[in-house]
Amino acid sequence: MTESEKKPLLGSTDEEEEKLTGCGKTLCCNPFRFLHRYLILIIMCFLSFGSYFCYDNPAALQDTMIKDLKISESAFMGFYSWYSWPNVILCFFGGFLIDKTFGVRLGAIIFSLFVTAGQVVFALGALVNKVWLMDVGRFIFGIGGESLAVAQNTYAVKWFQGRELNMVFGLQLSFSRVGSTVNMNIMQPIYKFVSNSGHKGYECLGIVLFIGGIICILSLICALALGYFDKRADRILQRKQLTSEETIRITDVKDFPATMWLLCIICVMYYVASIFEMKWDFDPSLANNVNSLVYIISAVASPVFGFLIDKTGRNIFWVILGTTVTIGCHALLAFTFINPYVAMITMGFSYSVLASALWPIAAQIVPNNQLGTAYGIMQAIQNLGLAVVAIIAGAIVDSKGYLVLEVFFLVCLCVALIASVLLYLLDASKGGKLNMSAKLRQIMKEEADREKEKEEKKPL
Repeated sequence: MTESEKKPLLGSTDEEEEKLTGCGKTLCCNPFRFLHRYLILIIMCFLSFGSYFCYDNPAALQDTMIKDLKISESAFMGFYSWYSWPNVILCFFGGFLIDKTFGVRLGAIIFSLFVTAGQVVFALGALVNKVWLMDVGRFIFGIGGESLAVAQNTYAVKWFQGRELNMVFGLQLSFSRVGSTVNMNIMQPIYKFVSNSGHKGYECLGIVLFIGGIICILSLICALALGYFDKRADRILQRKQLTSEETIRITDVKDFPATMWLLCIICVMYYVASIFEMKWDFDPSLANNVNSLVYIISAVASPVFGFLIDKTGRNIFWVILGTTVTIGCHALLAFTFINPYVAMITMGFSYSVLASALWPIAAQIVPNNQLGTAYGIMQAIQNLGLAVVAIIAGAIVDSKGYLVLEVFFLVCLCVALIASVLLYLLDASKGGKLNMSAKLRQIMKEEADREKEKEEKKPL
């Protein structure tokens, strides 16, 4: 991957501005201008919309899928396991390939193709009532889905590092949650519409999943558009190739600091799901509405909290706060019969806080030319945990019920909280860079820039 695929678009000079003429120098088309960057941000946010929409197709159709396919709860949870298992390894290599071979542009296009192909195979498996073929589809979908998220994160750091990075991550989360929310709220009505048109059982299910697959094409279109604009920016900025000292090696992973591995633990232990339908005896549509509350709230709140974190800094503090509040929400769901809307709305806010603060921390820990690899590792470890959790959750629900499942989730969240505190202590022992205030971080950046300028002006 070239240095031009990692360097953020910061600032400009008059000499550079003069190279652009006509439409290319307007606010919308000039990569030095904020409006062009935010137009790119919109495309970037839609990059994973189709992936997130189709990822939760099984959750939106859980009851009907179990009934039409005549499968157990454990077999149903296998659709999530088959998504997660390949990413235990493959999204790490996906991140490495983004850094080393493909570059973020080609990588995003390739992974978008995997997402689309996987959803098509998944839908075909349902149409012919072959669960093993549906598992294959989820496997293919998983190869692309998580690696596409790695590419999206790499794009975000490339275009916005040193600017509104927390807000950008929050906005990306917002759009992904919109995809999940739309899925949760329209798949059951689509199923009923197709069913009323004369198609029944697994045949109806397959048609509905094919309709969902159309949304995946959106990810591919966005990947192609981003590739075009990013290549154009490279040409305008005349970016140089990596030097031999900056070449990426897979063995570089062993040199990642302990803070990076703590970040991975927080990530995997936090991202667990709750299931409410059976405890509250809701019908499928109402259960989907309750589940989608987290997505709806986070879709609105994530960019707001991201903006707030950009202004205040203190990322680790926000991670600890988000984890603590989420623990309280799961405790309410497990041990009380308070209306679940209360806990779900609160969880939506805490989820937004954590996600907006957590993912940008990696950009402060590892060099930009290793960022795809770092995000790939985070996604890989996360998927290892989620694959195991999916199996355990299905077994717990089948044998012990939903209360024990919630207790299991609470244990995972407590581990995430402990890792967050350890991250704070380890960072504090090394100067507190990761939990620095935004104001102090800016002062240190300006001092570093001045020192760099002095070094460049020294005679050889």
